Amino acid sequence: MIQRKILLFSKSPRRSQLLREAGFQFEVVSREVDESYPADLEQGQVAEYIARKKARAARELLRPGEVILTADTVVVLEGRIYEKPVDKADGQRMLRELSGKVHEVITGVCLVSEKEERSFSVRSKVHFSPLSEAEIDYYLETYQPYDKAGAYGIQEWIGHCKIERIEGTYPSVMGLPVDAVYRELATLA
Repeated sequence: MIQRKILLFSKSPRRSQLLREAGFQFEVVSREVDESYPADLEQGQVAEYIARKKARAARELLRPGEVILTADTVVVLEGRIYEKPVDKADGQRMLRELSGKVHEVITGVCLVSEKEERSFSVRSKVHFSPLSEAEIDYYLETYQPYDKAGAYGIQEWIGHCKIERIEGTYPSVMGLPVDAVYRELATLA
């Protein structure tokens, strides 16, 4: 339905999968971008801040009639941001802390056309079942979730077997709120 070509500025295979499944025309482009953010930035604004930072780094790639799409996802539990784990021990720590609790997944998105830049965030609540040490080790060894905020992917074993419910959309937790992207693209100048 959206006729404009999207330049997806992301290395995430999950974001590509979601766009492909939704029928969008897109091309993947990427380069390294510093994903740091100000220490005093409110946690709910971090993902959107990083998405805007990525979009501005990709702006020179924009061609007439195209739209740049960037996104970033963070996991927040009890006032603390959980980014990508640096190693197995960090992943174990994260999953132990998320185990049996409700946390928030915030995905920030930025869309840039020749005429407009628009950004927004979508929040979802994820209810985790308790995880045993054996389950944590199995998941980390089998799925290697070191490229995922909070050390897990909802589309993998942990999402199928240990998430009781979500308040929000599955694609948002996976890393791209496709419904919101569709709505915003429909009115983007």
